[in-house]
Amino acid sequence: MNRKFKQKLGVQKNKLLRYQKILDYYHKIKSEYKYINMMDLYRDFIYPKFHISRTTFYTILATPVSKELKQIKEAENKQLNIFEF
Repeated sequence: MNRKFKQKLGVQKNKLLRYQKILDYYHKIKSEYKYINMMDLYRDFIYPKFHISRTTFYTILATPVSKELKQIKEAENKQLNIFEF
């Protein structure tokens, strides 16, 4: 596995794991406060904990995190299998 490819996968994987943490927290808060609107949820809970912009928050909500993590894991396994003898 070449170094740049491995580094790129690592950066993407860490970003998606951070997104997953934010999504888990979002779902926890959303289940506790069923009728809270998105702006209040962002302003009162997400921003104070994660310090992300509203645009980033909406990007995270639209990202298929588990699907992309699965693809990264498959790519890592595929690259590792090439170099095993």
